Amino acid sequence: MSEFTLPWQPKRGVEYGGAARAVIAVARGVYQFAAPIVSRFPGLILILAVIGSCLLVWFHALLFGYVDAYVLGGTAMPEGYEHAKGLSTGEPARVLSPSTWGLPPSVIAARLEAAGGVGGALSGLLQYLLWPVQFVVTRDLIGVIGIFALFNIIPIYAIWWERKVAGRIQSRLGPMRVGGWHGWAQSFADGIKLMMKEDIIPADADKPLFRAAAYFALIPALLAFVALPFGFTYVFRDLDVALVFILGILGIEVVGVIVAGWASNNKWSVYGAMREACQMVSYEIPMGMALLIPVVTVGSLNLRVIGEAQSEGWFSWLAFSHPFAFAAFLSYYVASLASCKRAPFDLPEAESELVAGFHTEYSGLRWSLFFFAEYAAMFIVSALAAILFLGAWHSPLPMSWAGRFDGWIAAGGLWKLIGLGLKGLLFSSPIWLLLKAVFFIYVQMWLRWTLPRIRIDQVLYACVQVMLPLTMLLLIGTALWVWASSGESAAWKALDAVVRYGLGVVGMLFALAFMAIAAYGFYKRRKLVGRLAVDALPGA
Repeated sequence: MSEFTLPWQPKRGVEYGGAARAVIAVARGVYQFAAPIVSRFPGLILILAVIGSCLLVWFHALLFGYVDAYVLGGTAMPEGYEHAKGLSTGEPARVLSPSTWGLPPSVIAARLEAAGGVGGALSGLLQYLLWPVQFVVTRDLIGVIGIFALFNIIPIYAIWWERKVAGRIQSRLGPMRVGGWHGWAQSFADGIKLMMKEDIIPADADKPLFRAAAYFALIPALLAFVALPFGFTYVFRDLDVALVFILGILGIEVVGVIVAGWASNNKWSVYGAMREACQMVSYEIPMGMALLIPVVTVGSLNLRVIGEAQSEGWFSWLAFSHPFAFAAFLSYYVASLASCKRAPFDLPEAESELVAGFHTEYSGLRWSLFFFAEYAAMFIVSALAAILFLGAWHSPLPMSWAGRFDGWIAAGGLWKLIGLGLKGLLFSSPIWLLLKAVFFIYVQMWLRWTLPRIRIDQVLYACVQVMLPLTMLLLIGTALWVWASSGESAAWKALDAVVRYGLGVVGMLFALAFMAIAAYGFYKRRKLVGRLAVDALPGA
């Protein structure tokens, strides 16, 4: 570790205060303790971290359900009010006023004892631990913390991952040093570096707008997570118009880019902002029309309803429901690349032409906020593709097969937890949505480092004269298909089944071919690059 400088290593000739020395000492101690462990067991730590995160989310959902069932009596309590009955003392029902702050701990203990036989010291502890969980504000606070944590983890991981993907595609290694195993801590080191950099604002810039532009780009991406469901019960706010909300809030991101380009008072920034305005506003129309096709097919704008309509396995996924949906999925994914400013549509930040485009004048932490917003938007559009077309949070196995675990769940105790865990792992859980979204993020990275950048006139031509007419035809075809499928014609129902299973087989062959090509490339990775296949560093 001494062959390179850590961000928290004291610089020669610099005097640090007491607080700074304490932070440096703590950071050095944590690093010296964790680095050998992580470098020795990186894969095991990654697997345990993923499992632990999933269990933590699952545990808080079980906790809320337990409180609703055994403390609040199965009904959600308006904050500060509750019709409570003293179960252990036989007191008559009474109305608690707002000044009592919900159910008192003594009533919670009585209800736990009566419902689950929990008594003694355990009941005395739980009555205080469960008291704040009955309030909506507490649950919202827990949800906000979870959303904010996910919002930060996704860009940190995706930035490191893209550097590794780019390195492998270009026969390089990518980050390999910081943190040991494959440079896993490179993003953290970059974050520390950016926080320590000077926040430079050009003298002729519009300073208030220059400062605010990064937040105009960041906040919409964060708010989109509010209505994005990760499972049937894993959603912060279940909105009947969740799809409209997410598309509308993502459209505000273009304001941040335009303001950043204009406020910078730089011609390259202005050119990048103009390109972004043309590109995003244009591609939002075909992207939105492509997303209307699963809405018309299911008959709902609620993302949870659309997700649950695909619970019966691979052949129930909406991308395979009819030919128009299959084409709409491909159209949406292409349009989403333009919406996220990803190659080959990365004209707003074209390095070879515009230095860095709309964020040319930005530096330090403010510069990183634009990238956080971009990678968060990549996850959101990928998650929407999975929810609306490819089974949402369901696995390729039919949910009807999960009935074999109902006996374990009914047995209670440890068997119930095992049954619920296997049911979620094999059939339906947020982990399936995350895996699908991560796969689509990888495809975006793959395309970026494979395809060349196209011209701005080609970008607009592809939108106005190709994507827009195509999605209009797909929407009309979907409406006619759904209308014909609503009838009682046996011949049409047979045709619908043949088309569904035929498209499902095509999708399955494509997925198997993708995995086969990836396995072949991994197995032949040294022969494919010839003399470049050299392990320059351990673990390469």
